[in-house]
Amino acid sequence: MVDLLLKDGKIKQIAPNIEADNVPVVTEPGLHCSIGWFDLIAFCGEPGYEHRETLENFTRAAAYGGFTEVACLPNLHPITQTRAAVEYFRYKAGQGIVKVHPIAAVTQDLDGKDLTEILDLKAAGAIAFSDGTDALQAEDAVVKALEYLKLFGGVLINRPENRKIANGGHMHEGVASTRLGLKGVPAIAEEMQVARDLQLLKYNGGRLHLTQLSTAAAVDAVRQAKQEGLQVTCDVAAHQCAFTDETLVPFDANYKVSPPFRSETDKRALLAALQDGTIDTIVSAHLPWNEEGKELEFDLAEAGIIGLQTAFSVANETMAPQLDWQGIVEKLTVGSRKVVDLPVPELQEGASANLTFFHPTKTWTFQEQVNASAAKNSPFLGRQLQGCVWGTYVNGQLTRNPAYPTQA
Repeated sequence: MVDLLLKDGKIKQIAPNIEADNVPVVTEPGLHCSIGWFDLIAFCGEPGYEHRETLENFTRAAAYGGFTEVACLPNLHPITQTRAAVEYFRYKAGQGIVKVHPIAAVTQDLDGKDLTEILDLKAAGAIAFSDGTDALQAEDAVVKALEYLKLFGGVLINRPENRKIANGGHMHEGVASTRLGLKGVPAIAEEMQVARDLQLLKYNGGRLHLTQLSTAAAVDAVRQAKQEGLQVTCDVAAHQCAFTDETLVPFDANYKVSPPFRSETDKRALLAALQDGTIDTIVSAHLPWNEEGKELEFDLAEAGIIGLQTAFSVANETMAPQLDWQGIVEKLTVGSRKVVDLPVPELQEGASANLTFFHPTKTWTFQEQVNASAAKNSPFLGRQLQGCVWGTYVNGQLTRNPAYPTQA
């Protein structure tokens, strides 16, 4: 048990029983502190899609969820593919309650063909390159991107999905999809792309990050590639192990995600990959949709859920005992930053304060009145969760989470 004294954005002192005059004091039994959490994959909405999410909503939801830094996907309007688009985030949210890092498009107009001005975008502040929610389909685009990014050790982030095989499916292809009469997404749609991308990485070299893996064969392939020495990393969405295709609520569009909730076998394989380190980090995969996108029949609704505020709690509940809360925090702090070579904050006297405060066992309820997102597409709304964020401190600003239960 120690006290922490913060002043002017710095960690001034760490010691038992610190005495300081004229400073606010927070006393909360069981409160833990770690370096600030970093979310590698999230959709912020602004610019262009403010009807789904504004940057203000986005950063507040991130802070309430314990994230002090977030990387934003490039699928915006305008697309994050110019120096001005990258710099927008630095000027708009550079000193806010959450540090926002842009991921730049790797191909022009996200068309999967011609590369963007990668060197210019890197110089402007892009931390990685990806077509975001648009999976790269063309093999030559993957090879060219890997080759170009080798010039400065940059990382290509790709969502592995073969669109032709997925063919507009709505849930995992299996007994449940047949029973419900819904078109399924075969596991092989992901597994073929993972195998292809790894083969291209082995041929060409470079750095590759595969995002939101969901199948047993996919994580097995990454595990083997790592053993062979390939520079590959991967992540899993925080919600991916919360349900299977057999346990989701039928026809409720809040359970429609991409990749879909898979089988129990796939879920067990993901948990094993988290435990043995094959999966490097956990992401929120935050993807807000307004009512027009979600309040539809299951087969017409958009895929995706909001996840910034619930990522830690959902992972904390659904990934145990294979991964305890310490392991989750490790992946949200060090694991995520290593993927894109962001500096890891220090928890020591004199360092800039980039901190997350949380209680790993306290329960809370994700209710609409504490939902900071402009959207509400989440299967966890109204549900009690274990593991609650108290607040964050970054850029000299303390943000308290209103959902943290106060003592009576």
